[in-house]
Amino acid sequence: MARSIDYGNLMHRAMRGLIQTVLGDVADHGLPGNHHFFITFDTNHPDVAIADWLRARYPEEMTIVIQHWFENLNVTDDGFSITLNFGNAPEPLVIPFDAVRTFVDPSVEFGLRFETHEDDEDDDDASDDDAGDDDGPDTPRPAAEVVSLDKFRK
Repeated sequence: MARSIDYGNLMHRAMRGLIQTVLGDVADHGLPGNHHFFITFDTNHPDVAIADWLRARYPEEMTIVIQHWFENLNVTDDGFSITLNFGNAPEPLVIPFDAVRTFVDPSVEFGLRFETHEDDEDDDDASDDDAGDDDGPDTPRPAAEVVSLDKFRK
């Protein structure tokens, strides 16, 4: 079997690392200037921890905004936790980086989108070197790409 470089998976990890670095800086120093984030994530991911009423309201995906009010932002190698205000009710959320589908900072027109391509047939050649990330050989590999910002324009 021919060995190949899995650029898609490498890009995926690099872009998740970028999000980790940005959120870590915000956790340490706060949001600079007009920066703010729209983060869409998969609410069905097994490591997502949100209130039952939020999961019922957003059964597939949810978009959060990190801007004016947030507390307890904690960033780890695997994801982040944050407390956000939902109708004057603070709710803690735990979001692994693997659950993130989009990350957008509209203040500088920057965005990332992570998609799963189920038609990839070269998965057997892909490396499973990610710690704790071995979901089996039939798991589709996520690909990363730049997201259009039109969805988030006011």
